[in-house]
Amino acid sequence: MPTDSSPTARALRSIEILRTRPGVTADELAAALGVTERAARRYVEILREAGIPVESARGRHGGYRLGRGTRLPPVVFTEHEALGLVMAVLDGRPAAADVDDLVGSALGKVIRALPESVGRQAAVLREHASAAPDRYSARPDPSITSALVSAVAARRRALITYRSEPGNEWEAEVDPWAVVVRHGRWYLLCHSHRADAIRTYRVDRVRAVQQTAHGFDPPDGLDPVAAVEENLGTGWEFPTHVVFDAPLAEVAPWIRPPMGRLEPSAEGCVLVGSTSNPAMYAQEWLASVPFPFRVDGGQELRAAVATLAARFAAALADRP
Repeated sequence: MPTDSSPTARALRSIEILRTRPGVTADELAAALGVTERAARRYVEILREAGIPVESARGRHGGYRLGRGTRLPPVVFTEHEALGLVMAVLDGRPAAADVDDLVGSALGKVIRALPESVGRQAAVLREHASAAPDRYSARPDPSITSALVSAVAARRRALITYRSEPGNEWEAEVDPWAVVVRHGRWYLLCHSHRADAIRTYRVDRVRAVQQTAHGFDPPDGLDPVAAVEENLGTGWEFPTHVVFDAPLAEVAPWIRPPMGRLEPSAEGCVLVGSTSNPAMYAQEWLASVPFPFRVDGGQELRAAVATLAARFAAALADRP
């Protein structure tokens, strides 16, 4: 395998740049290769001499691009790229260390297709690196995810079947704005016509997707990640209303977006939201906030907090 600085490696890198950045200028190509502009132009000529059609255009929107119908050589990874790929896969999906895992099987094929000098290091890394699974992550069905992404790309309304954590199942017609990955979980950001509101649905809980013929236009200037963060705590079955006896600035760092919206109040601040799992809301979220609070709303959440308080009280009770 040629080194990153060898002429062969730079020529192959030039092909990859032309493929992913059509219209790249000589200056930009030179900067990406770490060579002079004159050397970059020479690499373009080398590709042309090798029978790879590289077209060039002058003017403001000019630059180099591969000719139509160009048949490219197989994708070539440098050692650093190959190791970075293995690390990213294991970091995002620890189960990929297992050859029986879906992504693990695909990763194995990529490693076996690498030149021996590069693939050897990647295989060693995969075999001997261990990754602890994230208990909060959730892996959606690839076919469901693909169907949602297709609807997003086509800007077509979709009919989805959704099952909440308690097991309630329903259908909703949605305008799928974006699919967002957040801390190991995949979310569908959409406008639900069933609720006539913005919703964030866990993709791993979507059971079926049917694209319809109805089109839609997403909101102008949509920031999918920010919108998901803002709406994670809305639209679930059980309302929540928690008052904290502390300033908003002190409480805010302890509040996760799925818990709801934090607002200032006369007593300190108030958290308004909803949840599909009151027990988790009480045990994993409220119990971790180190400030006095009172649950003013949501009978289900009040019951969950009462159950949790009884458990803690029992843990401190004197034994006869």
